[in-house]
Amino acid sequence: MEKIHSLASANSQNTPFAETTGALESAHRTFKIEIAALQALDASLDASFEQAVSMLLRCEGRVVVTGIGKSGHIAKKIAATLASTGTPAFFMHGAEAIHGDLGMLTRQDIVLAISYSGAAHELITILTVATRMGARLISITGHPDSELARNADLHLNAHVEQEACPLNLAPTASTTAALVLGDALAVACLEARGFSREDFARSHPGGALGRRLLTFVRDVMRQGNALPIVSPTTTVPDALVEMSAKGMGMTIVVDDQGLPIGIFTDGDLRRLIARHGDIRTFTVADGMSHNPKTVSPGALAIEAATLMDAGRLSQMLVVDDTGLLLGALHMHDLLAAKVL
Repeated sequence: MEKIHSLASANSQNTPFAETTGALESAHRTFKIEIAALQALDASLDASFEQAVSMLLRCEGRVVVTGIGKSGHIAKKIAATLASTGTPAFFMHGAEAIHGDLGMLTRQDIVLAISYSGAAHELITILTVATRMGARLISITGHPDSELARNADLHLNAHVEQEACPLNLAPTASTTAALVLGDALAVACLEARGFSREDFARSHPGGALGRRLLTFVRDVMRQGNALPIVSPTTTVPDALVEMSAKGMGMTIVVDDQGLPIGIFTDGDLRRLIARHGDIRTFTVADGMSHNPKTVSPGALAIEAATLMDAGRLSQMLVVDDTGLLLGALHMHDLLAAKVL
């Protein structure tokens, strides 16, 4: 057992991963190489980029982003970014495409093909089929004289002088350049379409922004039998029963027409007790808060939350344009809906 432990200790000392003193230097070198690649790409942008954006904006179908290997991973991210920012797009794996997935493609689509060498045979095959079908193709390569670049309808040059890999083999700076070029296409299309925060939220209904911009008061308000409601002549003890049953920390006071004329809260109860002591014979009209704050059911829930925060309110009534009671909001409802 002691011999085995000694061997393990010796192996751990000889492992190539034990020495990390040059890691920071390596990281700085990688950053510098990739930053330099992006600066060169920025300086080389020309009218072909504008033409590519114009093609994407005029696309009557979808943008089909494809690639193989590391370029395939970049293509998948670009497709996702385009789709989430207003340009209908999806990813098509280069290898799967030539084994049946080309059936996804229609003549109204634009193929965005990514291959640094411009010689990936899968993408050349896709190019041939797309051309025969009548679909247009934009290529992103690092070699303008490659077969993919020469035969595409439009070519974007993403050439880099060197990879960050010290062997100049692993795709690093080149994939970064392709990724940023794809982001630039997506953002340019976004801006040209006038894509708004609301549009973005509709593409991201599960995210925090989506919840804030797509959740309305009517979606989270309590209504019907869930509302605590009493008349002005209701005694305080009876009002407490209603408050406890509905769990909103208050009860709404309505007149004969069903219009809210006040609310009676836990705070109103404490103040009434402080003033009078025994309040068993008092009615809610003796201690209710008049002119309660209200909000429209069509307002955004985040707007209601802002108003409640500003007024230090835990509850707010929801009324229509005529002042008719429709529901009520509690701060806990907004928290449960993850609006806050």
